[in-house]
Amino acid sequence: MLVRSTLTLFGFILLSCVYKTTTDKPCAARQIPRESVVCVCNSTYCDDFIREPPEDDSYVMYTSNKAGLRFEKEIKGFQKVGDKHCLYCSEIHLELDPSVTFQKVEGFGGAVTDAAAINWKSLNPALQYYIIKSYYTNEGVEYNMARVPIGGTDFSTRTYAYNEFPVDDANLTNFHLAPEDYKLKIPMIWAIQNASQVPIHIVSSTWSPPPWMKTNNAFTGFSRLKEAYYQTYADYHLKFIQKYEAEGIPIWGITTTNEPINGIFHLTSFNSLGWTVNQLGKWIVNHLGPTIRNSTHNHIKILTCDDQRFTVPFFFNMMLHEHPEALKIIDGIAVHSYNDFITPASVLNFVTKYYPDKFIISTEASEGSFPWQNNVVLGSWDRAESYIHDILEDLNHDVVGWIDWNLCLDLAGGPNWESNFVDSPILVNARDQEFYKQPMFYALGQVSKLVPRNSTRIQVTETKSFFQRSVKHVAFVTPRNTTVLVLYNSGKAQSVTVKCVDVVAKLNLTAHSITTIEFKTRKEPEMKLEDLLTP
Repeated sequence: MLVRSTLTLFGFILLSCVYKTTTDKPCAARQIPRESVVCVCNSTYCDDFIREPPEDDSYVMYTSNKAGLRFEKEIKGFQKVGDKHCLYCSEIHLELDPSVTFQKVEGFGGAVTDAAAINWKSLNPALQYYIIKSYYTNEGVEYNMARVPIGGTDFSTRTYAYNEFPVDDANLTNFHLAPEDYKLKIPMIWAIQNASQVPIHIVSSTWSPPPWMKTNNAFTGFSRLKEAYYQTYADYHLKFIQKYEAEGIPIWGITTTNEPINGIFHLTSFNSLGWTVNQLGKWIVNHLGPTIRNSTHNHIKILTCDDQRFTVPFFFNMMLHEHPEALKIIDGIAVHSYNDFITPASVLNFVTKYYPDKFIISTEASEGSFPWQNNVVLGSWDRAESYIHDILEDLNHDVVGWIDWNLCLDLAGGPNWESNFVDSPILVNARDQEFYKQPMFYALGQVSKLVPRNSTRIQVTETKSFFQRSVKHVAFVTPRNTTVLVLYNSGKAQSVTVKCVDVVAKLNLTAHSITTIEFKTRKEPEMKLEDLLTP
């Protein structure tokens, strides 16, 4: 392991020296008929995007849109608040109030699945570096999180778990990582860790334990965990954490099983494990919680649910009603995005209202997963808009981070042993040794690049005419001592006036666009003694 780690580290340090740049490299655009553009990366060229620190009296504006702009950068000057003509020059007014604050951001990222790593490794070393650079460096979109499966998923080439044999091995005497970990996921994570300038916080989830732990003795289908193996399943998670730690990969958080609703109703044909509310609570309180909290890894975050928004009332609210002791163990809730279009975000409000010390994080999202959809649509701006709509809605309902599904897939949206293909922000064309950055990549980057870990969401108040179409938005004060406002314009071009403390900016938003502005954080002027004494 040490040799492989050293070689991987040396290779990516060398490439980072060779390909280091100091200026933006524009998108090598390829127009897709009836869609938007993709940005093509090959062995000698890949676009990048460098953040421009704002000056005192100006703001930096970044735009991606359906017409083909990708991180288009402009530096513009403010107007003064006293310029009333400018203050009312648009029909939409947004006022930012840094004194009213909400959740603190944990981060953004994507999943290192077997499929993602297979596609990544199918490329030559220069392109492998370009993918990592595009996601996890200052010249990319600056991801700082990742999701790593515990064992296999549908985005593997086979069904597998750890310690499948001998069966009924309650003590997990044969627990070891799979070839997919050593050959695929771990090398990709090493490359990410080496490239990133910040710690990568990894969330890990089990899709299915070994079949012998389950009531149906299968990876898929209607199932429960056999009660005789409750402690074994808790140990299974701890052993995974220990094995990855031994490879130099610390785990930041674990979830209590991926999408348990699938195993309850047999909603899917891929790896799953079902839980009832009562069983899940018992397992957390009596087994998982004590196992993790009494170990040397007691700092690891334990997240429940890890399913669609509509399951939060079951796997959190009802579980706590039946097992209130779980509240001392659970750090937060993980949610997925697939049914957000039918599930109101207000479901999340209950959590932050009654349990403000618990956080919510989105741990999976993808496009093209429903039967009526094409799995992959090259150049789809509609899917970029779907992503940004969901990200902004989540962030405005106290979600602290947003982790995408596969970091990269092939042109069919795989591989996937169950043929459950989906789209991805990066698609790999191994035959031609190039990859394509989809519009979804830039939708994510408009947020992840400018909203670093520990940014704090602030209040935004919108004023508009009755017939004016709203512009979706979210704003943060960042650790860089800047304020960031993200705007999503879903229709024709329009102007927006933004006010923050003592400055005003008039933004002209292009049609079907995502715009992010950043400026130095403004503070309310301190009251002077003579002002306080003035009658």
